[in-house]
Amino acid sequence: MELRQLSTFIRVAQFLSFSKAADSLGYSQSAVTVQIRLLEEELGVRLFDRMYKRVILTGQGRQFLDSAYAILQEVNRATLALAGEGEALRGQLNVGTLESLCFARLPQVVQGFRTCHPGVNIQITTGIPEELIAKMERGEVDIIYILDEPLYNNSWNKLLEEREEMVLVASASLGRDLGPGPHRLEDLLDKPFYLTERDANYRRLLDRRLAALGKSVTPVLESSYASFLVQILEETEGLSYLPRFLVEEQIKRGTLAVVEAEDLQAAMYSQIFCHKEKWATREMHEFVRLCTRQAEPPVGRSPQPALSTV
Repeated sequence: MELRQLSTFIRVAQFLSFSKAADSLGYSQSAVTVQIRLLEEELGVRLFDRMYKRVILTGQGRQFLDSAYAILQEVNRATLALAGEGEALRGQLNVGTLESLCFARLPQVVQGFRTCHPGVNIQITTGIPEELIAKMERGEVDIIYILDEPLYNNSWNKLLEEREEMVLVASASLGRDLGPGPHRLEDLLDKPFYLTERDANYRRLLDRRLAALGKSVTPVLESSYASFLVQILEETEGLSYLPRFLVEEQIKRGTLAVVEAEDLQAAMYSQIFCHKEKWATREMHEFVRLCTRQAEPPVGRSPQPALSTV
């Protein structure tokens, strides 16, 4: 049994397609077919049923999938142990992330990474969570760093999860006019809103809360770039709904103000994932370590350690 056969099996199980698995791995379809046939012969079981041009995992295939993931993870741990902690990091690290995290969090992370590990080439790709997850599934990025409600998938390893406060934030002048609050959310809907596009993760939270109140909002401006919304909000009177880390500096400077809405207490979670098929390299673990916030947690809440890949 070869490791590449296990990787190929996992990829076919992921896509339920020999042709898509071949494309993602850079193999010919015939090479994938041969690897799966040899693996089935060695195990003495059928891993996939091919019915009416469909590929379906058999019961034995589903059972073996967990074992295949476990084997690759053990190989990964052994490889990391042999590499030696003192050896310099080098190579490539491909990270997929959101525009807001890229703008507010990654400059400091990348600066620290480059200072300590100048031999590593870093490539950063931005997109919405759904796009980034698809890239991770296809092996186009090593890890993804996203902000969303807690996500779980048996095919992923969660390397980090941290709670992020969401805030209703106003331009400085509107914040002064409204006063400290708390305000009823529905009483603020006549103000101009600058929001991310409909179905974007921040927007979904707000729209769901409004729907529960039997209300909705029509923004005067929509954009997929949260950092752009922050800039517009500093220069033009209005409201937006954004993660606090994105507007923390503006709040401290007084160019933006948090508006307390009694109907809108919510949070999202910054999360880092890699696919279970992906070997968690020392470069990936170092990136996760640098992304972990060093600030003290809010009163009454214990810090959450980074989650292991086991």
